[in-house]
Amino acid sequence: MPKDYSRTSRLGEQIQRELAQMIQFEMKDPRLGMVTLNLVKVAKDLGYADIYFTVMGAKGETDAEIRSQTEAILNDAAGYLRSQLARILTTRVTPMLRFHYDETLERGHHLTGLIRQARQQDDERHQDDSDED
Repeated sequence: MPKDYSRTSRLGEQIQRELAQMIQFEMKDPRLGMVTLNLVKVAKDLGYADIYFTVMGAKGETDAEIRSQTEAILNDAAGYLRSQLARILTTRVTPMLRFHYDETLERGHHLTGLIRQARQQDDERHQDDSDED
């Protein structure tokens, strides 16, 4: 039976805390908006860590531009961030870092909008039915 709180999930949480601090205080790239790290998934062999983030961007740019630019900046800085993590972590191996934009919030907003729209249409249909009686 697998453990509920495995070593990789504990390591993922530690990596998330450390990277959040590093990105906020050590990365000086002016193109980088306000980045939030949502989840870190560490492979069982500690070879890779997939980091999912969201970002609040600069004015005058589309969301897609901000997302792709931030993902490129973070993936370019992955080597530096990994070397800084290696100094902090007590593991023999420091995972390779791969950054991905987290689309969970957008999907949630989209689904909420669809549900709201369906309920509104349903309410209008029931209102029309009651007016005919």
